[in-house]
Amino acid sequence: MEYQEQVIKAIQKALPAVVNIAITKELETIEKEFPLGLFGFDPRIREELKIHLKEAPHDEMGRIKLGGGSGFIVSSDGLIITNRHVVIDPKANYSVIASDGKKYEAKILAQDPTSDVAIIKINAKDLPTIELGQRSRLKLGQTALAIGYALGEFQNTVSTGIISGLSRFISAATDLSGHQQKLKGLIQTDAAINPGNSGGPLVNLEGRVIGINVAIVFGAQNIGFAIPIERAIRDLEEIKRYSRIRRPFFGIRYVLISPEMKSWLKLPFDYGALIAGDGIPQNKPIIPKSAADEAGIKEGDIIISINKKRINFENSIEDAISEAKVGDKIEIEIYRKGKITKKQIQLKEYQE
Repeated sequence: MEYQEQVIKAIQKALPAVVNIAITKELETIEKEFPLGLFGFDPRIREELKIHLKEAPHDEMGRIKLGGGSGFIVSSDGLIITNRHVVIDPKANYSVIASDGKKYEAKILAQDPTSDVAIIKINAKDLPTIELGQRSRLKLGQTALAIGYALGEFQNTVSTGIISGLSRFISAATDLSGHQQKLKGLIQTDAAINPGNSGGPLVNLEGRVIGINVAIVFGAQNIGFAIPIERAIRDLEEIKRYSRIRRPFFGIRYVLISPEMKSWLKLPFDYGALIAGDGIPQNKPIIPKSAADEAGIKEGDIIISINKKRINFENSIEDAISEAKVGDKIEIEIYRKGKITKKQIQLKEYQE
């Protein structure tokens, strides 16, 4: 009974701050996106599609419902954390339905380019918030509760389980084109995570968020993943201080070295990153005025390690700097013409 009471109290504490994020689009916007190459130029097919869309579910403003996800409120004035892939479409409209049924139009404040995290905002005040915990205190077997809007329609769905694994690595599609993004350091849980749960909180028995539900493995039994909450905390700090999520930028183009490449190019290592262009004249191997440029890195150099961690296919340069902040200094080992040297490089902010 004591354990059951802990679960109930944790749910009661967290649930008021969990929201549904509804995704809608104007009919005219969807019609403009019809892929002519797929359907040809047969006007009958296009008319049938238009009829189908008009019969699809609509919201009270006449917009077509396309799906949804979950999120959770972290400030009483309307800051909400969710997944980047939930709010990735710039042409869609996003509405937030709070636990009390009130509906708000949402504005996307920022999307983290290095992880599947986004921060959105609604105009409100005195909202219930959820407390953020720490991943560093997690242990295998610890109770985990996944909360969200399962399938985009079952409000206040809660599933229970345990922490099944830590520091997991997966590749997942996190944009509209289906491009795969590597997500590292994830929390694995057997608490059921369903479509629509994306962006919702994974909480502990204290009702604190320890992760952001992000993905499931199709064909598996009870294997789901959550992004550690520390990444969202870092993004929140960036938003509050700089009004954006700043991204550290190194400024090189490179190829990861494999054993085959070592043999083919007669390189001294079967690991590391070889600084090289991609064959496009305007895409220089060293970005002018970047941190790498100012540090004197040259085409043909091999970066062996960053902060004493070997660079390879499991730990690329992007992986190595993903936890760093703009302004942080990193130590790199470079091989050039038979010599290995060390350099301290200060990371700059990425500029689009």
